[in-house]
Amino acid sequence: QVQLVESGGGLVQAGGSLRLSCTASGRTFSTYAMGWFRQVPGKEREFVAAITTTAGSTYFADSVKGRFTISRDSAKNSVYLRMNSLNSEDTALYYCTAARFPLNSVNYEEPDAYDYWGQGTQVTVSS
Repeated sequence: QVQLVESGGGLVQAGGSLRLSCTASGRTFSTYAMGWFRQVPGKEREFVAAITTTAGSTYFADSVKGRFTISRDSAKNSVYLRMNSLNSEDTALYYCTAARFPLNSVNYEEPDAYDYWGQGTQVTVSS
């Protein structure tokens, strides 16, 4: 069992930046692929970014490519989402998630590929 706790959300002006953090419990963090999804009320949860266990591969939604980066620090059991050039469409509740099984180019966008979810951290971008 893995527990995920997100932090770093908040209110930011358009064009600004935020860094979200997610800390995982347990001693097996390095064995999980990690991801970020986001959701706005009335819409389905949307894939944002993912990183494999060794950080050998990263995946991004087209809407955030070139603006967001994802990284992980196994020594801190943490994964990070750096968000630059934020706009109003990035406003959402952001969820950290962990996958027990390897991600690949087919499944990384699918919520069902992930096994554990945090409670979310709100990001609000004002225009």
